[in-house]
Amino acid sequence: MSFDKFNLSPKINEALATNDYINPTPVQEAVIPLVLDGLDIMAKAQTGSGKTASFVLPILHQYSQKEQPKRAKIKVLVITPTRELTLQVAQTFALFGKDLEPQPKIATIIGGQNIGDQLLDIQKGCHIVVATSGRLLEIIDKKQIDLSSLEYFILDEADKMLDLGFADELDAILKILPAKRKNLLFSATYPAKMVSIASKITTDAVKVSIENETETVENITQRAIFVSKEKRSPLLQKLIRENKFGKVLVFMANKRASDNIAAKFRKYGFLADSFHGDLVQEDRIYTLEAFKNQKIKILFSTDIASRGLHIEDIDCVINFDLPRSADDYIHRIGRTARAGKSGVAISFVDNETYPHFKLIEKRCNVKIEKESIEGFELEVVEPLKQKGDAPIKGKRKSKKDKLRESEQK
Repeated sequence: MSFDKFNLSPKINEALATNDYINPTPVQEAVIPLVLDGLDIMAKAQTGSGKTASFVLPILHQYSQKEQPKRAKIKVLVITPTRELTLQVAQTFALFGKDLEPQPKIATIIGGQNIGDQLLDIQKGCHIVVATSGRLLEIIDKKQIDLSSLEYFILDEADKMLDLGFADELDAILKILPAKRKNLLFSATYPAKMVSIASKITTDAVKVSIENETETVENITQRAIFVSKEKRSPLLQKLIRENKFGKVLVFMANKRASDNIAAKFRKYGFLADSFHGDLVQEDRIYTLEAFKNQKIKILFSTDIASRGLHIEDIDCVINFDLPRSADDYIHRIGRTARAGKSGVAISFVDNETYPHFKLIEKRCNVKIEKESIEGFELEVVEPLKQKGDAPIKGKRKSKKDKLRESEQK
C-alpha cells in the first residue's frame, strides 16, 4: 500500500516522495483515514511507529482544502511532554507543509527559550501551535493566546506526560479549549489514570491499537553482561573500540552521572557528551544535532532520550544503569534498530541488580543469556529466597475476642 490511497493534496504527496516516505506504517494506515473522516481517536502506538506523520499529514491536507483568512487563526494545538518532541513535531509540520499555499504558520512554544519571541509568533498570527504544557500555561496566564477557533487538539506521548506529573497542567489547558473540536490522543500505554484523563477530553473516540513493538525488538540483539559497578566504564570503552560502534546511546541513572562519565570519556579521546533536563535549551538542541550528525559518537543520557526522539542509525544502546521498569527497558532499546535496521542493546548487570533484571526479562517475556567478558569477570551470587518468620501461636486476637471488644465499646 502507498500513500496514494489516501488522496492527499498533490503538494503533500510531492513532499512525501522527496523525503522517501513510500509506504505508510501500520499506525499511519489506521489513523490517517480516521482523521480525514473527522473522528476523535485514542491510539495506542509506541514511539518510532510513525504516529507523528499519522496526524500531521491528514491535518495539513484538511488545511489545504479550506480557504484561509488573511490573518491566521490557531486551528491546531499539539501538546507534548518534552521540548525535544515539541521541536520534532513542529519540524514535521514544516517539512510536509512547506509547499502548501498559503504556507501554514507554525509556532513552537517551549521553556528554555525567549518567551518574548514566542509571544511575537502568536501575535503575528499562526495556524498551528506545538507546545509543552508549562510554557503554554504561562502564555495563557498572560492572556496572549486566542484558542477560540481551535479545530484540532492533539495530545502526544500522553502517558509520558502523566509520568512527568503534568496532569494538573493538562486539566488547566482543557478548561479553556472550545468544546467543539477534534481530539487525537496518542499514548504507548493506557493505564487507569490515563483512561480517566482521556474521558475528560473525549467520550466518542475510535480506539486504535498498533502492537508493532515486538517486530522492532526482534531486530535487536539483546545482551546482558555481568560486571562490577567500578569496572563498567573500562568495559564500555573496550566494547565500543572492539565492536567499532559508530553511534552509541548510553542510559544513566541521573544527570550528575551523565555529566561525570561524559567528561571522563572525552579525556580518553572519545567524542562524547551528556544529555539531560538540566541543560539549557540551546545546549539540548546543539547536543542532539551534534549526535545526529556524528560530531558526537557517544551520548550519555538520562531517560529523557528514551521516548519520542527520532535519531537515526544508533548502532548500540547501553543500559549502564538499568531502567526502572520493563516498559522503560523496551523504550530504551527501541532507540536502535529503527526503520527495519538491526541494532544491539547491552545491559550491565551485577549481583545487586540481577533480581531486577530478571523481573524485566519476565515482564518483557525474554530470556537473555548472561555473559562474562575476560578481564571483567564477576562472581555471580544467586540471591537466596528469604522465608518470612513463622507465625507465633496465640499472638493474634481471635475473631471471637475482636467481636467481644467491639461490643464493649
